Amino acid sequence: MNLQSEIQYFSELAPVDQARLLGMFLHELCTEARSTYGPLPDQVQDGARLRFVNEMTSRLARYIEQVLVDERGRPSEDVLLRMLLSPRTDKLAERLVQNAYRRAIQGFDRNDTTVTMMPR
Repeated sequence: MNLQSEIQYFSELAPVDQARLLGMFLHELCTEARSTYGPLPDQVQDGARLRFVNEMTSRLARYIEQVLVDERGRPSEDVLLRMLLSPRTDKLAERLVQNAYRRAIQGFDRNDTTVTMMPR
């Protein structure tokens, strides 16, 4: 995965498509986080990775909101993608993100843009 090309691709998307792609990524990341669960509902096998996914989900959900309301103070696309895709010392967390991102990108059809209807 080439970080710079991913940043360029994401930056060229319309804001609503950025939000849609990140929503797909969040879904895939939560699917990846299932590997942290224990055998029983009240057990966790990998609390550190589950916490990582929870923090990532919180940050990305906020970013999606900022994109949708066109908040000027939000982090740049460059900063966001580097936060997501830069190499990590925690290789298991890095693999969770890469797997989720790869599936989100594969399922994302850039040409299937969302049309927002404005009331007259």
